[in-house]
Amino acid sequence: FQLYGYCYQDSNDIPDTLTTITELGSPLEMIQLLQTSWEDRFRICLSLVRLLHYLAHSPLGSVTLLDFRPRQFVIVDGELKVTDLDDASIEESSCTSNSDCFMEFPARNFTLPCSVEGRCQNMNEKRNLYNAYRFFFTYLLPHSAPSSLRPLLDKIVNATGNHNKHGNAKYLLFYPSPSVNSEFTQKCVKSANTQYRRVPEAFIPDENYRCWPSYHHKGCLLSVFDVNEAIEICDSYSQCKAFVLTNQTTWTGRQLVFFKMASNHIVPDPNKITYVKVTD
Repeated sequence: FQLYGYCYQDSNDIPDTLTTITELGSPLEMIQLLQTSWEDRFRICLSLVRLLHYLAHSPLGSVTLLDFRPRQFVIVDGELKVTDLDDASIEESSCTSNSDCFMEFPARNFTLPCSVEGRCQNMNEKRNLYNAYRFFFTYLLPHSAPSSLRPLLDKIVNATGNHNKHGNAKYLLFYPSPSVNSEFTQKCVKSANTQYRRVPEAFIPDENYRCWPSYHHKGCLLSVFDVNEAIEICDSYSQCKAFVLTNQTTWTGRQLVFFKMASNHIVPDPNKITYVKVTD
């Protein structure tokens, strides 16, 4: 979370008062997030992975968030950031045997090894990972994910939920996340047999219909890799009779496309290209 400034102020009632000025974020609403596109939810999870990696390798050592719940986070420009560090701790639990390194959660428990130094190995990092799994990954990653990515996403979720050999922030940051991003961005689809007439520098201002998930609440605005994918999507909706390529892209570089249920009124627009379904 970006800190813009701070100041100390002594008062008679509360000595050594610290005031901080931080960037403004939007409260995290899980139900609202589940209604957004998978691409946006993946971006949030990727930013959480970066946070987990930083907490595991911070200048102060491994940091754990003892109160790791959605209300402790906000969304800033599409990315997740932590806002409350009151319950952060850098103390790794001391131990004399493995039984001292017992972690208890509502759904399952874990026992970590006790190191020769008498500290529970990676307990702070493991606690953060499992909380990220039960509060974020298990909801945001699998839900409406592209079918081609689900096997890889299952590996990511299992790595955090089962504490297997890949259950660490470094693995999540440097292997699965970029792989998912790359495969999703470079998705290729077969062109459909339906014929479309290309109308350059044109836009359909009306004729909207709603679809889910959509980047526009009053229309059907989705991201595509190329025209072939836009054709495949339009063919999958019975009400779709045309689509408009915009010059806008998502954070992964995918192009935003409006899908329309008619093409009766087309207006000039130098920044858009319209494709109209050809009927017999």
